[in-house]
Amino acid sequence: MPDRGDGRGKRRRCDRHGFASRSASRRMYESGRYVAERLEPVTDDQIQPNGVDLTLAAVERQTEPGRIGTDGKTVGKRETVAPEEGVYRLEPGAYIARYGETVAVPDGHVGFVYPRSSLMRNSCMLNTAVWDAGYEGRGEGLLRVGHTVELEAGARIAQFVLAAADHEGRYDGTYQGEHIE
Repeated sequence: MPDRGDGRGKRRRCDRHGFASRSASRRMYESGRYVAERLEPVTDDQIQPNGVDLTLAAVERQTEPGRIGTDGKTVGKRETVAPEEGVYRLEPGAYIARYGETVAVPDGHVGFVYPRSSLMRNSCMLNTAVWDAGYEGRGEGLLRVGHTVELEAGARIAQFVLAAADHEGRYDGTYQGEHIE
């Protein structure tokens, strides 16, 4: 079915219970090549079958409390963790990992970031929020370190994927354009 032109993407066929049909669900996630066209810079090594690997650009540690209220939000102050000879040696705790790629989530899609398995196998986890259609920037994620680990600057730590999604409007929030120099 053609795009409806209303920013909500293509209709997906559903069965009588409202679940996506097998053919529609097979196309839920976009190919790595498609995703790569929405990120920069990207090397061929970063392109995976269903997404693109994100690299580690910077690490920060939050040093003061933030606040989330009904009247707005404030991100707590942070300090930059300096790498030694290009390597971050991180003790157990919570850090903010900034990705090296600029992302542009296209209309009709939503973005998700998943940790690479090698990160999890080293007792680390990445958490991130949903990346709405229209978001552009160099995002960041919460890096939880369970055991001391060394991460080289530029190492591939996450995978960004795009899924087809209906939506109304485009992201135009506080973090639009973040970390773009």
